[in-house]
Amino acid sequence: MSEDTKDIMENETDVITLVDEDGAEHEFEIVDTAEIEGVNYVALVPILESPEDILDDSGELVILKVTEEDGEEFLDAIDDEDEFNKISAIFVERLEEEYDFEE
Repeated sequence: MSEDTKDIMENETDVITLVDEDGAEHEFEIVDTAEIEGVNYVALVPILESPEDILDDSGELVILKVTEEDGEEFLDAIDDEDEFNKISAIFVERLEEEYDFEE
């Protein structure tokens, strides 16, 4: 593999589109994934295009749990507060060099 191809592959981002409860589509970049105690989790940041959206963005990291139903994978919110706090702390630690997180 040439150095140019290697650089392009390393800089590619994984983007997914999620649909909210109102049916609106939102694009997110997958910034990290982790398997913790046999459960897969995904850390996402929104992809913002307009300057207004960028200024209004809270900069929050979105963390979702990967669940499987009938052989299909879905991303679900983490309903348990203790589980969410534990998983978010792991992702913050893993990503703190790339992102500024507020306590």
